[in-house]
Amino acid sequence: MSPRPYRLGKREEAIGQGRRRILDAARDQLRAADAYPGFTVEAVARRADVARATVYYQFGSKTGLLEAVCDDLAEAGGMAGLADVFTSPDAEAAIRGFIAAFAGFWAADRVVMRRLRALAALDPDVGTVIAARDQRRREGLTILIGRLTAGPGPAADRAVRMLYALTSFETFDTLAGPDRDLAGAVPLVTSLAEAVLERART
Repeated sequence: MSPRPYRLGKREEAIGQGRRRILDAARDQLRAADAYPGFTVEAVARRADVARATVYYQFGSKTGLLEAVCDDLAEAGGMAGLADVFTSPDAEAAIRGFIAAFAGFWAADRVVMRRLRALAALDPDVGTVIAARDQRRREGLTILIGRLTAGPGPAADRAVRMLYALTSFETFDTLAGPDRDLAGAVPLVTSLAEAVLERART
């Protein structure tokens, strides 16, 4: 038997381990006190103890690395279950599920989330990634709220804007406070969302 498949498997395993090490280093860099001026491919490569070219090989660019960090956070936060929310026949239950899903996502690494969103205002690369992710959240809310209202219009638009604000990291982070898990804010966010939806329906 040729040893080639074995060698390929080992190589893929090494690539996977290297990718994991870089992602962990990126998150550590974001947690660091100098995250704001210091989140660069070079800084992440140093922290991961790899060549800068290795980071580019794995992720293509700084934006690609940031996308991968966000995907990693989404996986850790259980966002894979969000697909089930959109197949729920009960639109109100779907919105409650949407809120709970984002609470889990934001809680995946609260410090990194806070730093990413703060850095988005200072670093165009980070800003582009975060804005695209936020736009997906807005689009998801537009779909769900459209199921509860008579269709597009001022009431639906207003509900989308308000639920977009309610489901943001900043809202969960503020409502939970510094010492409570973000999941503790879910009942209050849900209650506020229900009030918004009731007004939108009427």
